[in-house]
Formats: sequence, C-alpha cells, structure tokens
Amino acid sequence: MKKNWHTPFALALVLLFGLSLFYIGTDGFKAYTAETARVNSLIENQPQFPEVTFEDSKGRVYPVSEFDGKYVFITFMYTYCSTVCPILEMNMGQVYSQVPEEYIGEDIVFLSISFDPERDDPVTLAEYTGHFNADGDTWRMARINDQEELDSLLEEFGVVVIPYENGDFAHNSAFYLVDREGTLIDVMDYTEIGEAAERVNTILENDKGE
Repeated sequence: MKKNWHTPFALALVLLFGLSLFYIGTDGFKAYTAETARVNSLIENQPQFPEVTFEDSKGRVYPVSEFDGKYVFITFMYTYCSTVCPILEMNMGQVYSQVPEEYIGEDIVFLSISFDPERDDPVTLAEYTGHFNADGDTWRMARINDQEELDSLLEEFGVVVIPYENGDFAHNSAFYLVDREGTLIDVMDYTEIGEAAERVNTILENDKGE
C-alpha cells in the first residue's frame, strides 16, 4: 500500500507555522508573557525618568533632580493596597538592608512612589513608612500630585495601573533601578530579593571602582 506522505508533511508545515508565530509573539522566545515582553522592552530601550514633582512623607516638595548623581531603587504602590503592595515594600526593605551602609544615601536612594495621590497624602505616607522602618530620607515614600506627570512616569516605566470602582487598583509590580543620570537601567522581579540585592551591590561596587 502506498503511504500517504501528505499528512506528515502537512503536520510539519503546521508545526513550523506555529513555531514561527510563537517566535514572533514572544519576541524571539524571550518573552512568554506580556509582562515579560514589557520588561524586556524597558531594559532594551532604557527610558529616561520624566520631569515630575514629588511630595514626600515629610511634606517636602521637590523635582526629580533631587536625586541627580544617585542611583534610585524604585517601587510603585499605594498604601490602601492589601494584597501585593505590603509584600513589595517588605521585600524592598530587605534589599535595602543588604546594601552596604556606605552606599545608602550617598550613592543610592530608595523611593516608593504612590500612584494614588488623592488618598496618599504626607500624613498617610508617613504612617506607611513606619510599617516598614523607612527613614523618610534614604528610603522615601512620595506621591506625584500632578496627574499628567504621574501618567507620564507610569507610561515611560511600563507600570500598568487599572482602577476599580471600590478605589482599589490592579497593577503590575517590580523593582526598578535608575542610574545616576536618571536612566532606567533594570527592572527586577520583586520576589527575588537576593538577586536584586546582588545586582544593586554589583553595580555600586563597579561604579566605585571606575
């Protein structure tokens, strides 16, 4: 009986076509999810921190140039969050504790940025700093009152924030590292505390050695 070679040939074509689509859709097999693709794009494009004005937990108001010449380790959160944000900030505190004291404040500042400025006023932010032993200086918690400025920053850094009717937000979470010139140079998994701390310390040590 003559074998039907059309079937395996057709299957091979379908498989090849599927792999091609997967390759394109996953940015060359590197991105298996939309979030991974977003992170890869951010790391590749390295956006600049846009001009924004902060108001922090101590009521101080200043532009982003306040951090010129320093690395900034950043999270995006809101204090009314009862799900991922407390874990995000707790993990941030663990990274903070693993950075040598000689670098803290001098070469790097930690910054938690609220995307809920209406509720996260300085008093609320000050209370929140106390939950994580943030000192308000080398680890600051701040809001951006101008909505256009806030939206610009969220868009530049690929932070997705979706409001719910009850006042909560759905959002992605990560650690963001900005260099001394205000350029985003890395986006890290907030659950990988040791890796994030090692990454930061390596950058600081190499920077000092240059």
